Amino acid sequence: MLQHSNEAPLSMVAVRPYSGPVTVGPDSVTEPPPESPHVGCRPVDLAPHRNNVGSTPASGTRNGAFNIWGNSFPAEELPPPGLCAVDQVVYDFPPTEPGTADNVRAAGQFVEVPAGRYDWLYVLGAAERRVEDELAFHFADGAVDFEQLRLSDFWAAPAWFGETQVRATRSMHYPFHVQAGVPAMLWSQRVPVTRRSVLSAVRLPRNPAVHLFAATLVLSGGEQR
Repeated sequence: MLQHSNEAPLSMVAVRPYSGPVTVGPDSVTEPPPESPHVGCRPVDLAPHRNNVGSTPASGTRNGAFNIWGNSFPAEELPPPGLCAVDQVVYDFPPTEPGTADNVRAAGQFVEVPAGRYDWLYVLGAAERRVEDELAFHFADGAVDFEQLRLSDFWAAPAWFGETQVRATRSMHYPFHVQAGVPAMLWSQRVPVTRRSVLSAVRLPRNPAVHLFAATLVLSGGEQR
């Protein structure tokens, strides 16, 4: 029988990259967010947990470390720091200053969240190859629920799990050059919060293929906004 604990085990679950044709659709990010975004949004503070440089300027690509090969997103093509909206869900996008960690590479981080009853955890991120792994929702009453987090590949790939395309860049950064015509993909995905209790924290999987730039919780329909 599978036993769960509060400590996330190290996972290397990843699926080989998609090798077929890639159809890049329109980006879905709004900057700044619309005047009437989803009023139940509660951005999660990921700043204390950022541990990876996932974007670089074209003038200095050597600091990139999104994957083991040192590839990175073009910082100039990502949303600017601050609030942006995807499908009316508001995210707080991190600064992308040269050499500064801008995303969370999942390593079992215990992320405290604004206490509340929620329907969804939305994440803005991408994976090194497409990934399915388990995160844990920790509730104020001591309950812990495990749910699947699914993220598609950042490397010129389609939305394997039906995510919303946030950005498809016009180039990919390598440590020593910029490769035009190879898009880096940024996705918006969601994970259900099914328990009707007050959520207090989220534990990320221990999977270095998972990268999160931002996260937002959406309140349950009956909660005060």
